[in-house]
Amino acid sequence: HEHDHDHEHSHTHQHRSLADVLAVIDGFPLPAEVRERAKTVYALIAQAESKAHGVPVGEVHFHEVGAVDAVVDVTGVCYLVHLLAPDEVACSPVAVGSGTVRTAHGLLPVPAPATAHLLEGVPVTTGEVEAELCTPTGAALLTHFAQSFGPMPVMTARAVGVGIGTKQFEQANCVRAFLGETAEEANGEIPDLVCSI
Repeated sequence: HEHDHDHEHSHTHQHRSLADVLAVIDGFPLPAEVRERAKTVYALIAQAESKAHGVPVGEVHFHEVGAVDAVVDVTGVCYLVHLLAPDEVACSPVAVGSGTVRTAHGLLPVPAPATAHLLEGVPVTTGEVEAELCTPTGAALLTHFAQSFGPMPVMTARAVGVGIGTKQFEQANCVRAFLGETAEEANGEIPDLVCSI
């Protein structure tokens, strides 16, 4: 997911509370399980923002992550995982980037405070790029869905998905997901989803 904090255009985002975002999610014509997962992801973001700003969760106001496109992105990922129904989700260590990022709260270090809170206990690396590579929404989705972080397990890939970001870096700005079976499941029917960030 790439919802960059660095908004230099002139329009303003509507600032939504957690309750506002949950109401938007409840309005989507999706299975209840999908809506509950999306609401859980937003609750994780709200808890991280609460820690970052030292305010109760009920007083958190989402700026960029509360925009309709971000809510649709998060809910869309939850729906995709629902449709794929993987037995397990494994993820590489998360490249967070380095430097600073301009947000509604001013210039912040990368990873932004909420992202850093969400990735507590997760293996991270700065990578080679001086930019924000993992946003709070991306971090919340990864920590909600991934059961493990580390090297890619030995698996037989059945499908590969690639997402390409719009920012230009000296290296590819992409994320890949492999859907397949691990060696233990070679004669089984339930796939694993592995993300290489």
